[in-house]
Amino acid sequence: MLLPDGYSDIPHGKIAAVVTHLEMTARPPLRDDPPGAWRLRKVDPPALDWYRDIYRRVGEKWLWFTRTGLDDSDLASRIHAPGNELYGLAVDGQDEGLLELDFSVAGECQLLYFGVTAKFIGTGAARFLMNRALEIAWSRDVSRVWVHTCTFDHPSAVAFYQRSGFRPFLRQIEVADDPRLDGKLPRDAARHVPVIA
Repeated sequence: MLLPDGYSDIPHGKIAAVVTHLEMTARPPLRDDPPGAWRLRKVDPPALDWYRDIYRRVGEKWLWFTRTGLDDSDLASRIHAPGNELYGLAVDGQDEGLLELDFSVAGECQLLYFGVTAKFIGTGAARFLMNRALEIAWSRDVSRVWVHTCTFDHPSAVAFYQRSGFRPFLRQIEVADDPRLDGKLPRDAARHVPVIA
């Protein structure tokens, strides 16, 4: 169904975002690594508590909610799934970034989750993390790497992905229950997205 031009009502208790899908079909030249004491570490197998902590610290500000509130069994089935790889961006012994790659579709890699904690935004840590993500993705037998982001994310997210070599190919509207109303996220999460109960 196509939305008509103009305004479309979003029911109370729901949120709506414009989702942009981006892809690359050839290995891009990597941008220079910024200076910083970061290192990437593979987390295998990822502990549920570790995952919940880094997912919250990276994503709560941007209203990441898809994996919030999953019970142990559902979360484990996703993060321990064949083809799923998880990495932490380590700084002084603490993970401050999350990289989750999905190789479950032959010939493809999806960046499922990608981001750094708030205190590392603007430091170059995300560029370092993206360079490692692209090195890992293109070291496999893939012909496509893709990601999606939305208007709840950092305002520069699409531009960042484009600078990294991705090109937009699809835009969608996503409507979902507001996770701040059912307790999956704190009421004050993602202050840039108004709560309409």
